[in-house]
Amino acid sequence: MYTEIKTLGGRRTPHVRVPGARVSVAFSGMIAFFASVTALYAQPTLRDAFKDNFLVGVAINDGHIAEKDSSRTALITAQFNTITPENVMKWGPIHPGEGKYNFDLADRYVDFGEKHGMFVIGHTLVWHQQTPQWVFRNADGSPADRDTLLARMREHIHTVVGRYRGRIKGWDVVNEALAEDGSLRGSQWREIIGDDYIIKAFQFAHEADPDAELYYNDYSIENPAKRAGAITLLKKLKAAGVHITGVGIQEHASLTWPSAGALDETIAVFAKLGLKVMITELDVDVLPSRKKNIGSAEITENEAADPALNPYTEGLPGNMQQRLARRYAELFGIYLKHRGTVTRVTLWGVTDDNSWLNDWPIKGRTSYPLLFDRAGNPKPAFDAVIKLTQSK
Repeated sequence: MYTEIKTLGGRRTPHVRVPGARVSVAFSGMIAFFASVTALYAQPTLRDAFKDNFLVGVAINDGHIAEKDSSRTALITAQFNTITPENVMKWGPIHPGEGKYNFDLADRYVDFGEKHGMFVIGHTLVWHQQTPQWVFRNADGSPADRDTLLARMREHIHTVVGRYRGRIKGWDVVNEALAEDGSLRGSQWREIIGDDYIIKAFQFAHEADPDAELYYNDYSIENPAKRAGAITLLKKLKAAGVHITGVGIQEHASLTWPSAGALDETIAVFAKLGLKVMITELDVDVLPSRKKNIGSAEITENEAADPALNPYTEGLPGNMQQRLARRYAELFGIYLKHRGTVTRVTLWGVTDDNSWLNDWPIKGRTSYPLLFDRAGNPKPAFDAVIKLTQSK
């Protein structure tokens, strides 16, 4: 019989041959295996390092939820204490047609979190992307009216949130409702319902689960104009008596954006509103880009392929690994400064190979934005983050 054993990092030992009661193992392979296991369990974890400061989470995809790779399951459960679904709970996947719901993967996602004692996040209820067009249309293809769309929104939120009442602890209720200048985005939600669609979404979510935490989530709100728009929006929600627990700063960062000062100020300003602050979709893009909107994570943006914008196809050079490590240390240092206000920091992806940045804004690039590499091994950035807590 042949057995292949994987470590957490995805490395494989040489095959082990078991002929009856006799065991023959390549000595060097066995030494490597036990050394790897010893290193794994001796290594501090993110969840333990920050346990007195905030939750540390990760966005997981369909394969992670289905536990297709035991090494990735082990990595997720060892390192993180909260999870967010990358796609399976967005409107399109979970509610593709009127009266039709697909709960299989969503159910497995919640089961996964509960089984491993994690704080389970729902993402996302109302968004201008990944929402099927039937939601905004009548049977004849004409635009739905306000009452019809409000009824569909309410039915969707009550059904989805109600199904996981008491099990999903926090929801990204409305996602990315602001334009870069801080004004409300001209989405179909707003065009048909009006500006109060955001208020209605929060009201419906609170009705469906009065005990769940409810969040507004957006990118590039560290930029002054958009931050001002977010503050105005959040104040209006609170003035309307909306139950809102916190604001999610997505933090799709680069090596230079946002500045430490801008991030520090943004967290402080939201804290003054009496809201919790979550870092909800953290990654750091080390690749060059021609994006005009600094901090933008608008998924419709795209750039033409150019080898100059994909320079590290053979691996990230050591000097860039160190720049990434310093950047992550800077960001986590600010989060630690605001411990108590910042209640959760979630990485947007488990390992570099499954990051959305491999395909955005240019498809097929080799990106390195996370704390674990393509084999599941911790990067220098991981060590830099862990050391922040060991020095205190």
